[in-house]
Amino acid sequence: MDTTRYDPIWRAALPYLRARKNDVHVPISYGYAVRLCAMHPEADPDVVLPGIILHDVGWAVIDERVIFEQGFGPNMMESAVRRLHEQEGVRIARELLSALDYPAELLDRISVVIDGHDTRKAARSLEDELLKDADKLWRFTTAGIAIACDWFKLTPGQYAARLEREIAGQLFRPWSREIAAADLTASRAALRCDVLP
Repeated sequence: MDTTRYDPIWRAALPYLRARKNDVHVPISYGYAVRLCAMHPEADPDVVLPGIILHDVGWAVIDERVIFEQGFGPNMMESAVRRLHEQEGVRIARELLSALDYPAELLDRISVVIDGHDTRKAARSLEDELLKDADKLWRFTTAGIAIACDWFKLTPGQYAARLEREIAGQLFRPWSREIAAADLTASRAALRCDVLP
């Protein structure tokens, strides 16, 4: 699959990808999204791939202190700041894609997968499932654990246990669950969670 056609979206999104380590999270999630699209040829990559590039751009317009005070911890997925980043993400994505002359029908479909990607448990389409899985899969990587454990004030070992206990079961596709388990095993080994819980 030629993904270079999405390079203009990457360039347009760049100013919004520095918040909350999204310059690490989004490229890793994008790699998973590309692989998921290849495994599911019935899915529309023109929805999934722009969606994953732009799904977290809304964090860039929210005060970082508010993000960390309200966006992590108990009931975080239902927090107002989580919902706000989705709404702002839709707004920014529509602006960026409109400037790139994306058709209105695609803008609408991409907006649907960005809106609620964190806060809505059920997926609205296969494309939504793939985006939601790609968004979560990065957490199982060494980089994802190293970054996110600080957000949640956990050790890498504690965060790895949380992933296994709470997040793995939220993945939609069988391949996503398999890769999450394999990546988590590799990440635990790399981070020596056996001796550094």
